Amino acid sequence: MQRILLADDAALNRELLRDMLKEDYQIEEAQNGEEVLEKLHAAPEETAALLLDLRMPKMDGFAVIHHMRQQGWMTRIPVLIISGEHAAEIETRCLALGVADFIHKPFDSSIVQNRIKNAIDFFVCKNTLEQTVKDQEKTLQEQLRIIQKQTEKLKEAQSFSQLMFEYRAAIMEVETKLQVLNSEFSEEFKRNPFESIKSRLKSPESIYEKLERRGFPISVDSIRENLTDVAGLRVICSFPDDIYRLAELLLKQDDILLLRKKDYIQFPKPNGYRSLHLILHVPIFLASGKKYVKVEVQFRTIAMDFWASLEHKLQYKKPVNETQEIIRQLKKCADSIEELDYQMQTIRDEINRCSGQTQPLTVTHRS
Repeated sequence: MQRILLADDAALNRELLRDMLKEDYQIEEAQNGEEVLEKLHAAPEETAALLLDLRMPKMDGFAVIHHMRQQGWMTRIPVLIISGEHAAEIETRCLALGVADFIHKPFDSSIVQNRIKNAIDFFVCKNTLEQTVKDQEKTLQEQLRIIQKQTEKLKEAQSFSQLMFEYRAAIMEVETKLQVLNSEFSEEFKRNPFESIKSRLKSPESIYEKLERRGFPISVDSIRENLTDVAGLRVICSFPDDIYRLAELLLKQDDILLLRKKDYIQFPKPNGYRSLHLILHVPIFLASGKKYVKVEVQFRTIAMDFWASLEHKLQYKKPVNETQEIIRQLKKCADSIEELDYQMQTIRDEINRCSGQTQPLTVTHRS
């Protein structure tokens, strides 16, 4: 039977509550605040709930609550206040201090039993959940320690450093090709096909985690063979047709090999994500000769990139359950952004037509 500590200086109140609860709980009594603390210190883990009168000699209920907060007991032991008052300011003060519930006089057996049961059940669930979270955090910390240890070994390998150098060189190769195309468009058509290029090299920790999650061996050869996004570039364009035009011109270069193409603009993800992904084999030229390296290039409009950046912050930086309502709202925003992209593209074409400005061949794709 669960142990309940009943604290009230009125013997009649203790007798009434004891008779209501004795069949379901082990009852221990205290007549004042000092006795409460003595019994709690003797067995805090064995106390399932505390029924506490606020007005007691020697030490009142508020002093007991203050001591319990200092000891950290208020988060583990539900406190139910025994009171004949219904003053809002008293209840507000008690609730702010962490009190679980109130048992008002005159006592009703059914209400008393249900309030106590609900409070105990809630704290049991809460404490179990908190312990589960602590256990999971401990497990994650241990996994992180292992990952960091293995990652350090990976980074110390000379072959890994060489591989990272090759990925950096491949990024520079693609950036150079894109900058040349950008300069050519600027010279001939007086505008740029893209606004900016962002590049990134996957961290050793992320590389290790991805290999382990997918069940691949942890080795340099495995990275080269199984991962396609270690080296990545994100190209931000002004208009949707610039994405396809730029991608087409890049792929026409005879030393670039297309390994895989994923068009999330024509075929968006369920949440509305839009981007054109290319996995390329890019040549780099080393002292030892030419070598091909995998590079992932993502093409987005400014609006698509804005949406993707905010979606990433909402969904990954502060994880939440992907409810249907969240998915619906994200998709609605993405659809609005797509509509805006093509409206702006139409306006651009109309301005160019009116001004007689020459344009490169238009490539129109729309989902």
